[in-house]
Amino acid sequence: MRIGLLTGDPNHPLLTETAALLSADGHRIEHLAPDTPAPPSDPADIYLLKARTPGALALARALENAGVPVLNSAAATEFCQDRAFMAERAVQAGFPFAHTGVLPDPGHLDDFDHPLVIKSRHSRRGDLVTRVADPAELAAVQRLWPEEPIVVQDFTPGTGWDHKLWVIGDQVFAALRQSEFAPEPRLPDRHSSIPHPWADLALAVGEAFELEVYGVDMLEVAGSPVIIDVNAFPGMRGRSGAPRALAERVLTFRSVETNRFACVAS
Repeated sequence: MRIGLLTGDPNHPLLTETAALLSADGHRIEHLAPDTPAPPSDPADIYLLKARTPGALALARALENAGVPVLNSAAATEFCQDRAFMAERAVQAGFPFAHTGVLPDPGHLDDFDHPLVIKSRHSRRGDLVTRVADPAELAAVQRLWPEEPIVVQDFTPGTGWDHKLWVIGDQVFAALRQSEFAPEPRLPDRHSSIPHPWADLALAVGEAFELEVYGVDMLEVAGSPVIIDVNAFPGMRGRSGAPRALAERVLTFRSVETNRFACVAS
């Protein structure tokens, strides 16, 4: 089988290790750059979408329209870039998600009496993610990001460690990562066992967001999980077993999607 990597970084460790496993089983690995102007005339049998640029999403949609399976889909990948839509869907699904407000820009946030987390509404490399604790910090954000659409969440201290859950199909991996608001230098990730309710919640997120490979960031608040972010196709660096899980999911996903397309066509 021919397996395409739609990514700007085909040498990413997760992709490299997954490709090695698939190649060892006789599959052919191909790279499709996100800035390619049009899909190939002879596409691969399936593509892994590990890119979020407009060009990459357009390519993925064109491949899907031609009947080629893409993991994750262009629609699911793009949806997770809008943090307002993400929060809305999570709440509709009944998930414990951090309360999220939406504003057209930081200038609309003048009065607050407790620390807040401010994030760019549209997730991208180098976007705005910061904790604001006083008027001076807010003024700095307003000066540096005057026209940036934002979402605003109450700052929840939690334990100081974020629960990082990564999912591939029905397999869940986990670690504890020190909060991004912790002072530098931050400590390395810690191993974390996965409480069953938390793993079940992560799997339910995938179903609601129509994702196959994704990450769910959670805080522990009074012993219970609170979701703060969902992201499509995270790096999962150093997760033992993740490349094998991804290789297996590629093969099963391609089979399922091929059958689905055949049923639709008939």
